[in-house]
Amino acid sequence: MTLFISLHRRILFATVVITLLGSFLFAKGKLTLSGRIVDADGKNVKKAMVTLLSGGEVVSEQKTGGNGKFKLKKLEEGDYVLQAAHENLGSVETIVALSDKKDVGNLVLSKGKPDPVVADSKPETGPDQNAATRKQPERISVTVPQTMEAMGSPSKDFILNELNFEIKKLSAEFKHLSQELDDLKALSKMWVNPLTIYSKEIILKNGSTVFGKIIYQDDKSLKVETLVGYLIVDRAQVVRIVDNVITEDTQEYVPEQIRDSYTPPPMPKLAQPRYTSPNNSSRNSASAKFSANCVLVGNISEKKDGQGNIIFDGEIKNIGGRRADFVKVDFVFRKNWSGETKTLTTFVKGSYNTFETGIVSDASLLPGAVGKFDLYVPQDFGAFIGYSYVIDWEEYQ
Repeated sequence: MTLFISLHRRILFATVVITLLGSFLFAKGKLTLSGRIVDADGKNVKKAMVTLLSGGEVVSEQKTGGNGKFKLKKLEEGDYVLQAAHENLGSVETIVALSDKKDVGNLVLSKGKPDPVVADSKPETGPDQNAATRKQPERISVTVPQTMEAMGSPSKDFILNELNFEIKKLSAEFKHLSQELDDLKALSKMWVNPLTIYSKEIILKNGSTVFGKIIYQDDKSLKVETLVGYLIVDRAQVVRIVDNVITEDTQEYVPEQIRDSYTPPPMPKLAQPRYTSPNNSSRNSASAKFSANCVLVGNISEKKDGQGNIIFDGEIKNIGGRRADFVKVDFVFRKNWSGETKTLTTFVKGSYNTFETGIVSDASLLPGAVGKFDLYVPQDFGAFIGYSYVIDWEEYQ
């Protein structure tokens, strides 16, 4: 029985403690602030806007009723700024330290600049009290900072950071576009002049020419990188490989007075290699075996001597049925991509022949005979990007 009574007392004590603690916690945040708004004559003010601020933020708002009273509920402990305003009667402002339920009494509206006041802790007993004899509370001024941050506008540092970010973004985009423009210029230059990156000119037996860069080669084939991809070329089909020299095109100067009416001269046509002479009408006869026909034997070799001169040499053979006289090889050099050319000629060292006019020639080739030729290109001739050749001869009785 004693144990039961003791247990009952303990339960009762715990219940009381929990009830008191719950009441304290429930009471926190349930404070109220009340008062009355009156005009300069002590009359109640209806529909005055009462605003309670904490840290510059609105905590609660309420309009007064017909009796001028207000009551703000569910407030926390702390210091507040209480403001009241009426569009016709003026405004008032006071600071309130709230720790319990509080009645600030009568707040008098003023049409002048609102002066913050401390609320009277003793409310007035009646509205008929003379307003002139009331004790004026102590006035306390509150300074509101007029900065851009307080007014809700972004700060100067924030604006500067945003501008710096935009400048960096535009600068990155400009660099990217400049890089793409340079790449496009490089591609366009490559397609106009493939020798800017592919300096090897590979001449094949079928007459075609391949511009590219040799990636790999052995005794059987070549692997060449070209504009259209990689090609595998049989070495047996290669006549020769020319290493072209890249030169910059010089812009022709045109006086400003005639630039509008000036038209550049037509680009000269590059002579194509020919293996038979067109000068003798007998080659057009039905029987071609009675005409001379001079062709190149093997390849034309290219080398430099000790003084920097370029020497081209090779062999010409007459595979026709008639003697060829004054056999020569005309070399047409391409100086640049603008179409400028220059021609040099060399005669074949063949057999001697005396003509009826008494002229003696050592550049004649009998049927089946082979003659050598060599061409010296002096150092002051200048650079060239390629060449073609024409084999020519005459036929006399």
